[in-house]
Amino acid sequence: MKAETKTAPPLWELHRARLASFNEAQYNFDPERAYEYTTATGWHVDDYATDLPPEAPGPPAEHGSWTAARQVLLNYTFPPPDLITGIFVPDDPLEKRTLLLRGQFLFFTFWFGVRVGGVFDETRTTDTGPEQVWGYNYRTLEGHFERGEINFTVHKHLQTGRVEFRIHAYSQLGRIRNPFYWLGFKLFGRMLQRRFARESMRRMREQVEESLAKAQLVN
Repeated sequence: MKAETKTAPPLWELHRARLASFNEAQYNFDPERAYEYTTATGWHVDDYATDLPPEAPGPPAEHGSWTAARQVLLNYTFPPPDLITGIFVPDDPLEKRTLLLRGQFLFFTFWFGVRVGGVFDETRTTDTGPEQVWGYNYRTLEGHFERGEINFTVHKHLQTGRVEFRIHAYSQLGRIRNPFYWLGFKLFGRMLQRRFARESMRRMREQVEESLAKAQLVN
């Protein structure tokens, strides 16, 4: 008789208590003062973008690149898992989502909390014509080694069909009581931020291309 294979529970169930500990946590910075957070005032401001497979001009296609990227964003599968894993209750509304971030560097594992602060679903007017934009941001919570906000958005240029994935962030080293951790993040924090963005761009492209290839097989 063949033994039954047990399916491992999802990460959000395994870490339910740790995730719940951030439910009442507050932001460790003031988002209302975002206009003050510039390089001149000691903050890092980052912008990254990558092209995804283009579509025909017009609204996003049902099984096209923009829609595929939207799903990748919603599932939060684009960050490099050997650096950041996002753990959240999948049934929670996106606009109320709290994420437990498991960060890994060298032999260390760190646990941080972030919360979605805004969801974007709109048509924007730009110098190159209208864009259909979908995405969200999340903001750091108390206990995070950094403070700030990061935005993830997917854009379709409706006149040309060009599709892009963009990351915009502002951040600053937060309060770290452990001097060893403070030194580590002081030395390697920017390197890890850039690696996160670079790898997220690559993984987004790969996952969108994989989704499009599967849709072609089905259709």
